[in-house]
Amino acid sequence: MITLHSDIEKREYEFAEAKEKLSSAQFTLGGNWEYDRGSFDRALDEEHKVWIRLPFVATAGSIDSERADNNATIRIGQPYVLKHLYKEGNDEEASVRVVGSLFDQFQSPTDPDAHIEAKWVDKAKLALAEAERQLLT
Repeated sequence: MITLHSDIEKREYEFAEAKEKLSSAQFTLGGNWEYDRGSFDRALDEEHKVWIRLPFVATAGSIDSERADNNATIRIGQPYVLKHLYKEGNDEEASVRVVGSLFDQFQSPTDPDAHIEAKWVDKAKLALAEAERQLLT
């Protein structure tokens, strides 16, 4: 993980407005959101292994991604770049399980904090600049 400095860090925004503006910059609400925190994520590569993440916490109200009238206020945290490496191909230790497959649908990364090459940091900085333009105007 590599942290980035940003002018949007520690600023507060209405959640619904931030979500809409950041979608214009190809950021989506990360799947790990809770009612009091979450992140806006953007993949930097086609395989979805390298990401820029804009974490946030709710300072007022609760996050509800399904409601258009969401009144939560969020504070953006320090953006960062992360890279997840996954084992390619079939998992030789996997077994067929009906009930377990409902819970274990996704493969865990073999290295959730892999080395990030400079080209991805540069690409993340460009994506962050785009997010800043959306949020600061």
